[in-house]
Amino acid sequence: MKKAVALIPTRLESKRLPGKALLDVDGLPIVVHTAKRSQLAKNISETFVCTDSEEIIQVCNNFDIQTIKTENIFNNGTERIASISERFGDSLIVDVQGDEPLIKPDFIDTIVENHLKSDFDPEIMISTIDVPYNSGDTIVKVISSTSKRVMMLSRANIPYRYKSEVSVISKHCSVISFTQDALIKFSKLPQSYLESIEDVELLRAIENDMRVYSCPMDGNSFSVDINDDYLKAKVAMQTDPIRKLY
Repeated sequence: MKKAVALIPTRLESKRLPGKALLDVDGLPIVVHTAKRSQLAKNISETFVCTDSEEIIQVCNNFDIQTIKTENIFNNGTERIASISERFGDSLIVDVQGDEPLIKPDFIDTIVENHLKSDFDPEIMISTIDVPYNSGDTIVKVISSTSKRVMMLSRANIPYRYKSEVSVISKHCSVISFTQDALIKFSKLPQSYLESIEDVELLRAIENDMRVYSCPMDGNSFSVDINDDYLKAKVAMQTDPIRKLY
């Protein structure tokens, strides 16, 4: 199988929960949990935390986690990992967003396998799970075609329940795979119209006709976006079976 590398874009100046990367969950910072779980994925050859924060770099070094120092000029995590993607040759690059301390290694393995085996030559693949329709605007909803090509991403409740009821929708999860060429192409595109409205960075790729596909996953997943998510993560970690592996 082609080599796949996990890159975890992280910063301290998060918008809704400042400093969340280093918040403690069961004795470890959130970003350390994310990195350790990425290291458990069988289809990942190396894991790097990518950040402009010396404090995050020092913490990761204390836990034997590789880091890459980036600039601090980026609008989002995709731009951050794109800035250093060329050093990994033609490897598949998996963006494991640093605010998901309970991410399942199986999610990472599954998206690598699906991306590399796809008949549609995806440039980008987004992991998704099913969630209740009324799940709020802190999550991004995904509308895909029958071939799983992503048609729309939105914080709004889509599809609109005009003629019939919808109880379950697809949620954008925090594991995304990119070809290196896709990251370079993305980084050269200006912020797009819908991206500027919704603050969903991969709308830039969709608006520019890049080949973006979804990869449905089994199980649950959530990111730490607000304080309630942080409290939820602390409780969930106490009984999480993967926690025992690192």
